[in-house]
Order: sequence, then C-alpha cells, then structure tokens
Amino acid sequence: MKNKVKKNAVGCLLAVTLLLLIIHCTAQGSQQANEKIVRTVYAAYEKKDWNMLKSVLAEGFTFSSPVDIPPIGIKEYKKKCWPNSANIKKFEIDKLMVDGDNAFVTYHCWTLNGKVLSNTEYFTLKDGKIKGFVCFFGPGIGFPDNKEK
Repeated sequence: MKNKVKKNAVGCLLAVTLLLLIIHCTAQGSQQANEKIVRTVYAAYEKKDWNMLKSVLAEGFTFSSPVDIPPIGIKEYKKKCWPNSANIKKFEIDKLMVDGDNAFVTYHCWTLNGKVLSNTEYFTLKDGKIKGFVCFFGPGIGFPDNKEK
C-alpha cells in the first residue's frame, strides 16, 4: 500500500510539473509572438509598407496620442499617421516590455532630414493582432511631420 501511495504521489508530482512547464512555455511563446507583432509596426514604417502594418492590426483597431483624442480608427490612422512613414529613416527600440497582451515600447526615431524623436507607446493585443495603441510623445519633434520644431 505504501509503495502504491508513493507511486501515485510521484505520478501526480510529475503531472503537475509537466503542466506548469507547458503553461510556462505557452506564456513564453505568446510573449515572443506579441513582441514580434509589435516590432512589425516599426519595421513597416521603416519599409514604408502599409500592407505589412495592416496585417498586424485587429478589426476595430484604435490609435490615440495627444493629437488624437478621442482615439481614431484604422481609416483615420492611415490618413493622419501613415504619411509619417515617408519621413522615417529608422527606429531604435530602447526598451520593449511585453506582459501578456500588453506591451510598452520606448524608442528613438531618426527622420530622413536628420531629426530625432523619442516616444513611448502602449500596445494592447488580442488574438495575435494589435487592438490598439497609444503614443506618448517624448522630447524632440514629437512625430516626423511636425513642422513646429
């Protein structure tokens, strides 16, 4: 009887360990997938590839910034924000933190005319797509088409 209890306990311990390992690996995979999706936004701007960007935006996508309150949808985003891609040379991501379906990114962006802007963006994701993001302008010119600085 004692051996049977020990075997059951060991079996249960192995099952729980395996389950925890599967959960951890799934979470890690999801985090890595979400990081890749967020990085696609910046790659699309560098490549000036609207279809690349659109491929990671979810149905009902919204964008907000100090300029865009209340949030705007994909059609208005393409009209107001996407033209900035023409002025972007490259992004340097300083920090990208993913927590489940949420991500924060802080970056520097170089424009084609040599200006630098630094922003932080907060992304929400759902089912492998970007549901929305909010841009918080940092020091510098704010966004590439900003004529004020």
